[in-house]
Amino acid sequence: MDELVATLMLDREPVASEIEVLRSIYGDESIQPFTSTNQDSTATRYEAALSLPAPYEEISIRVLVSLRENYPESGPPQLQLLSRYVGAFGADATLFGEILRTFISSTSGVEWSPGIVCVFDGLANVLDRCATWYQDRLSAEAAGELVRADLHPEPVAASLSGSPTEHVDAPASEMPPGIKMFVAEPITDRKSAFVGRACSISDPSQVPLILTHLMSDRRIARAAHPVINAWRCQVGTLLHQDNDDDGETAAGGRIAHLLHILEVDNVLVIVTRYFGGIHLGPDRFKHINQAARNALELGGFLEAPNKSVGRSRHR
Repeated sequence: MDELVATLMLDREPVASEIEVLRSIYGDESIQPFTSTNQDSTATRYEAALSLPAPYEEISIRVLVSLRENYPESGPPQLQLLSRYVGAFGADATLFGEILRTFISSTSGVEWSPGIVCVFDGLANVLDRCATWYQDRLSAEAAGELVRADLHPEPVAASLSGSPTEHVDAPASEMPPGIKMFVAEPITDRKSAFVGRACSISDPSQVPLILTHLMSDRRIARAAHPVINAWRCQVGTLLHQDNDDDGETAAGGRIAHLLHILEVDNVLVIVTRYFGGIHLGPDRFKHINQAARNALELGGFLEAPNKSVGRSRHR
């Protein structure tokens, strides 16, 4: 993101300054570049990962911001909801459409004036709109039907236990050769579930392939936070490491800290969180860490003397 801002400072200073303001408000990690093979090369695109207003701070959404080459002089931003779910509820066409019309609708949208940057106002409008949409579903008489069945403790545990009936949702994207994934039993609390996974890696390039493989499984992809992860990989004399919150603020960093204190290298740990509609507060971080540790233990990564090679009890 720093490179993008530096480039924009050369000939689009208002856009660069606006991005810097957004990063100062929402945090550096919340605003990231967005790339796509199908995107317009003349447009500037970035992704905003944001939490809903109180009392729904635990719910996060991802919004794509697209700026045409002439913004802000003669064209408004375009906002697009990237999240398929808002909490436990699948985002519908109405919500997607309303967000797309943020700078078009004269009744519920945001007014745009030539020469005035307005992405922050648009994002604030989107957050309020999503919070209202989410609250409506929590309050609806049919809320119980809207919560997906696999978010409840028993169905989640069953769907991830490897039963023969679940092969219909098998991942379409192949796992990199030689990778064995260890899946721990779900931790359930107040209708939320946390599933830990761990595997050995020998090169950082394997990480995005593994995450893509997991996200191609619909049971995982439809979770509120599908691939919270952290990894460490020793290549020669260099230790490479990184983590991703996947919308659950600070969760990836906590798993990374766990790997550091356990001194486990050459491993990728992923925790999938299914949100059941009830806020867990700080307990969610306890469950995320425990799910990660369970997966490491299941794979044999915590066994001395060689902690970096998963073994035994593979499934």
